[in-house]
Amino acid sequence: MDFATIIGFIASFTIVAIGILMGGPVGLFINTASILIVVAGSLAIVLTRSSLGEFIGAGALAGKAFTNKLDKPEELIEKVVELATIARKDGMIALESQEVSNEFLDKGVGMLVDGQNGPAIKAALSIEAGMIIRRGKSGCAIFESWADFAPAMGMIGTLVGLVQMLANMDDPKSIGPAMAVALLTTLYGAVIANMIAMPIMQKLQQRLDAETINNELVIRSLVFISAGGNPRVLEGMLLSYLSPKVRAKLQAAV
Repeated sequence: MDFATIIGFIASFTIVAIGILMGGPVGLFINTASILIVVAGSLAIVLTRSSLGEFIGAGALAGKAFTNKLDKPEELIEKVVELATIARKDGMIALESQEVSNEFLDKGVGMLVDGQNGPAIKAALSIEAGMIIRRGKSGCAIFESWADFAPAMGMIGTLVGLVQMLANMDDPKSIGPAMAVALLTTLYGAVIANMIAMPIMQKLQQRLDAETINNELVIRSLVFISAGGNPRVLEGMLLSYLSPKVRAKLQAAV
């Protein structure tokens, strides 16, 4: 699990909830008309700009923001150096018996075992890496759109509430509910955009960037292994993918 995402998500809503409770009853901040306009309305617009498959898959995609299943670059480096050592010593066919948890790397190892050369491996995996980026950007765009549309629907709800209020100025009892719609739609739109959609979009983008780096690391490693390169040279080359802090830690451990 990605504890930073979980803790931040819970903490942000807890802080807002405490502020609400300190200001009065929770019921003051619940309005059915406002929820309908902002939540249902913004989701309907997101559906309009997306395919049905993308919209339905958005929930599962959001779950990736709360999980931490990506391999660390240093772990991948350790694995590919191990594979390079085995391939150099026993040949490519010896890689067939190796367990590889990373799906992208496992596919490339399979190509090495099948006798594919470096350019062929790079071409095939580059296409797959490109499609991963495309799918990731498409998912991020859904939540970015939601972050844009929710405040816009909040503004529409505000205008609806103001129209209702101004149309019934002679009835004091109707002014309160109309004003509630006007204000709460703006609040709901801001909450969805800034506390849900935008953080999820940015977290997914971070994960996509990390996965892209991992895949680039794998491709370069497999091309190097296919050429029969020295594992020590490979390790030194791949250290550039690590942050200076992690790199120094690994080098100190050698």
